[in-house]
Amino acid sequence: MSATANSPITLETPFSTLPDLITQHGEHRAEHPALVQDGRRVNFSELDQMVTRVAAALQRDGVKPGESIAVCASNSINYAILYLGTLRAGAVVAPLAPSSTPEGLLTMLKDSAARLFFVDQSTDRALQPVRERITVPVLSLDDSSVEQGFSNWLADVDASAAPVVIIPEMPFNIIYSSGTTGEPKGIVQSHGMRWSHIQRGLVFGYGPECVTLISTPLYSNTTLVSFLPSLGLGGTVVLMAKFDAARYLQLAEQHAATHTMLVPVQYQRIMAREDFDSYDLSAFKIKFSTSAPFHAELKADILARWPGGLVEFYGMTEGGGSCMLPAHQFPDKLATVGKPLENHDMRVIDEDGNELPRGEIGEVVGHSPAMMTGYLNKPEKTAEAEWYDHTGKRFIRTGDVGRFDEEGFLTLMDRRKDMIISGGFNIYPSDLEMELRQHPDLLEVTVIGVQSRSWGETPVGYAVARPGKTVDAESALQWFNQRVGKTQRLNRLILTDELPRSAIGKVLKRELRDSFQAEFGELD
Repeated sequence: MSATANSPITLETPFSTLPDLITQHGEHRAEHPALVQDGRRVNFSELDQMVTRVAAALQRDGVKPGESIAVCASNSINYAILYLGTLRAGAVVAPLAPSSTPEGLLTMLKDSAARLFFVDQSTDRALQPVRERITVPVLSLDDSSVEQGFSNWLADVDASAAPVVIIPEMPFNIIYSSGTTGEPKGIVQSHGMRWSHIQRGLVFGYGPECVTLISTPLYSNTTLVSFLPSLGLGGTVVLMAKFDAARYLQLAEQHAATHTMLVPVQYQRIMAREDFDSYDLSAFKIKFSTSAPFHAELKADILARWPGGLVEFYGMTEGGGSCMLPAHQFPDKLATVGKPLENHDMRVIDEDGNELPRGEIGEVVGHSPAMMTGYLNKPEKTAEAEWYDHTGKRFIRTGDVGRFDEEGFLTLMDRRKDMIISGGFNIYPSDLEMELRQHPDLLEVTVIGVQSRSWGETPVGYAVARPGKTVDAESALQWFNQRVGKTQRLNRLILTDELPRSAIGKVLKRELRDSFQAEFGELD
């Protein structure tokens, strides 16, 4: 337990824990709804009791502070309760992405050294190819398996959990940065880091009267930066198991949502609905976005038609520096991701690790009070992600290319690995995407670099047509190439029904590159 369990949170509060805050709300706001999903509502008194039952069950099963449990499932109230109960026991949560391959899940499960593994019915089916190789107990979070169901596993209603002293340096969760492609890297985040997220929520109006609508997955850091302050500061969280634009708008109106976190593609799909303006969204105080490029035109549309402020965060799950753009306050800076947060030190470096002045393009690095401890079991990967200035100050490398303007606003170009070097010229896909997006019949676009015998790499575009529009790929390609310089011309434009995306909306460019290579090989 933390020393401030019975004190109200202020910006000066040195440290508290989320489980202690839940207890505090259970005592003083017992009947206030904490979690809502579909027809189920759990108030703070009930939540506090359920969290204790989870902690007691973990202690009964021998899970010690500092040890981990893994969970792979869609958003649910049981998921949230399990998360909070694990923290109360002093254990660590390893939330895994259901979109991962079975082999990827197995790798992450082993890497996290999880003592127990919680799944829902969908994940359980997907795991069948590797089920015999899972060596830890598997429990059904949605009670789809009665013998190993969550309800039967919980400790008795009157159970108590042994108190655990939690200090800021203790691990809170392990979030994996990959799992669908590439090597999974477990990012260890501390209670101190998460406390800073809860405390920062005061600045954005999170509190007892907030109603936060969450449709992004609980395994994602994107979600947690809204989920944690909502509950920690006594508000209500409305959960969606799966995002649907129409359902989202219905829930926002029904529950008078005040806060939300959405990724850009979700905003795009919501704003594209013809019935958007028919919904009453007047309760919204503020909306957030992060995790993927957020285009200026879309931000402007949201500011014009959706009540409440709009705040974009730029940062990494690993921590380090973060930028914030209060778009409603800086409508002339919508093409940027804003300025570094207070106490966040962000810089731009060149290929040799030398710091660059404002206006110069380079890799963005950042330092802040909220930084990962490191990648679990991967000291060499941790070292690769770090940069130190001449004083020895530790920064996290973002892998993003960008530049700061004279007013300190950061404009991002691309991921370093996505930059295209064609005939010796650096080509930033974001520049090409911005131009391609101007085509009146294209809804979603992306640009990748593919291998070329003549140029080393050459740009190729992918696009999704707007509903009801028929697009000729060759005509659209010619339209684009007439609008850009010779070095920026696309080799070809491929129309597709949808772009491959992660669960938090990032276009999986690596997947597109692999599929292009398999189908077309190296271009001339």
